Amino acid sequence: MREKLSGIVSGVDFLNHSFIQQPFPVYAKLRENEPVHRLLLPSGHYAWMVSRYEDAVKILQDGRFVTSPPHQGQMGEKQPPHMEIISNNLLSVGPEDHQRLRRLVQKAFTPRMIEKLRGRIEQVSEGLLDKVLASDKRDIDLIEEYAFPLPIIVICEMLGVPLEDQDKFRIWSNTIMEGVSNPQLSHKMDEVMKSFVEYLQQLIADRRKHLKEDLISDLISVEEQGDKLTEHELYALVFVLIIAGHETTVNLIGNGILAFLEHPEQKRLLMEKPDLIQSAVEEVLRFNGPAEVSNIRWAIEDVDFYDNMIQKGDMMLVALSSANRDSMQFDEPDTFDITRKVNNHIAFGKGVHYCLGAPLARLEGEIAINDLFRRLPDIRLNTDPLLLEWRPGMIIRGLKRLPIAF
Repeated sequence: MREKLSGIVSGVDFLNHSFIQQPFPVYAKLRENEPVHRLLLPSGHYAWMVSRYEDAVKILQDGRFVTSPPHQGQMGEKQPPHMEIISNNLLSVGPEDHQRLRRLVQKAFTPRMIEKLRGRIEQVSEGLLDKVLASDKRDIDLIEEYAFPLPIIVICEMLGVPLEDQDKFRIWSNTIMEGVSNPQLSHKMDEVMKSFVEYLQQLIADRRKHLKEDLISDLISVEEQGDKLTEHELYALVFVLIIAGHETTVNLIGNGILAFLEHPEQKRLLMEKPDLIQSAVEEVLRFNGPAEVSNIRWAIEDVDFYDNMIQKGDMMLVALSSANRDSMQFDEPDTFDITRKVNNHIAFGKGVHYCLGAPLARLEGEIAINDLFRRLPDIRLNTDPLLLEWRPGMIIRGLKRLPIAF
């Protein structure tokens, strides 16, 4: 029988403000002293966290660790109906269902299909920057006026979701992302999820009557062909695509611009050689990527992992941000270098759950960053870096606001 741990193991509180502001020194200590770390989640459940790159890749690719609980009720009481509707989504179902659902949507997210969106993404980016420059202001919140609207416009158009509802998505998404690891937000999250599901039900009902040339219409057509896609799976897929379809890119753009502003020599280099943008985006993803940790895995059998007995049903977390700063994998990992030659980061995960939207996020990031520096070459941070506020929670890594001047 295991010893009962009190509080956060080793004094690491992953929801503490100081940790959220600057997690990397803590991760460095974990990699050195406690690379397989047992922690108490705010939910009251225990989980294991791996922080080294090699271990992270093993967990993400090991079929003994799955994204769906080993048995019903693993996480507690039965969920309310609106939560059940979207709980069995692409990120949390078992291997067979995951492969089936992924096949239904992956054609829309292949690099070839995403490349066809380049022109439209450039139009959106230029339009947002035109609006910024047309204003009398010479200071803005980059998240509010550029990093958020760009990907939300793109994913809304892909799905066929009314763009006027984008503000709702932002509120819903923020609450959901922050509430996943914060029980204090459970009541608020429950209300938001109910509203979100009701919105999806109405949207999909309307689309059934009037199919269009968009991804939701394509998914409805697939669902109506038979048992390849159930109604609840349809809701869950659209839910994940809306949330994940913009969250990753918002944080990629925001974190990336901040990295450049804090490393002006790298900003100058990119402006002189904009063809470095692809390696620049990869370095942003490694240096301060949009996802803090992976989604939860569960052990489906007992596993002896570096002398730690991981028991069947145990939860596992992979600290992606930590793994991407591992000195055993990357030379000078705390250095932001857009010319880095070897950069096998895992910002988008690894294995069968590798991020479906990675090609879209990369392209949006490349266009957004290059366009911004071309149109606003004198951009600078408009606050003390220590005063920047990061979004709470253990899942995402992103800024609430990014004040800049130009």
